Amino acid sequence: MSEQELMPVFKAFAPDLISGIQFQADGLDINLAEPNLTLTSEPDLELAREAVITFTGTLPTGSSSLGWQWDEQFGESALRVSTATGEEIYTEYLQPGVPAGPFDITGAVKQSGFSIFANYIVIGFEHILPKGLDHILFVVGLFLLSSKLKPLIWQVSSFTLAHTVTLALGMLGIVTIPAAIVEPLIALSIVYVCVENLWSRNLSKWRPAVIFGFGLLHGLGFASVLTEIGLSPNHFITGLIGFNIGVELGQLTVIALCFLAVGVWFRNKAWYRSYITNPASIAIALMAGWWVFERTVYGV
Repeated sequence: MSEQELMPVFKAFAPDLISGIQFQADGLDINLAEPNLTLTSEPDLELAREAVITFTGTLPTGSSSLGWQWDEQFGESALRVSTATGEEIYTEYLQPGVPAGPFDITGAVKQSGFSIFANYIVIGFEHILPKGLDHILFVVGLFLLSSKLKPLIWQVSSFTLAHTVTLALGMLGIVTIPAAIVEPLIALSIVYVCVENLWSRNLSKWRPAVIFGFGLLHGLGFASVLTEIGLSPNHFITGLIGFNIGVELGQLTVIALCFLAVGVWFRNKAWYRSYITNPASIAIALMAGWWVFERTVYGV
């Protein structure tokens, strides 16, 4: 819709939006006025526009803490609380319907760096499990070539090092590649890994180097997630490290589940490759191949 068409639709929706928000000062509800909507100018209405919705409310005199929650139907939220001078006093990434606070707004109690660190670990982990199906299938593809620990460690270590580098470079704005390019290539990396599983019985000399290259792509994909959330400028390093650790824990969990599902029981069987590695690699390659087509033709 054009801005003129969208405004009356938004005004009709505003009461439902306000009713789904709980904003409290010292445990008491704050009444919010009718919100104001501002849209960025975008001549192509097929593209998403950034919308800024501004609420106003009056804090009771002497308020020392705030609490925030909105209905789970509105999705996830990244909460940033700043003073009038721009000093950030609280930051948290919230899952749908999860409340934040009460948190201190007087400056007497500082938010701990550990709580921010732990929050970003959860974000990183959840980006793999359960949200990152493409990253999950890539890791499963690595596992399928060999369920022995040493080859797997070589591959995962190469992948980890690479995506750590580009995650940092992407967040710092040093390397930026459009998602329309990165996402199809990530899907293509899954296809390659699984196709190689079919004709290679052992870890080749070049496989860790190839995995390193693919890790660079996946790191840019991780960076796009953090860019959407927006790392707190005051806690950039803390958030970056926490997110990366969360991603690693997610990947290790995927590998552990693979070991528990088939590796421990069947990896030494003569039929392991014929009945597990090959069929699973084919299935994953076909799914990822469709993603390559879909992300190339229809975008991301």
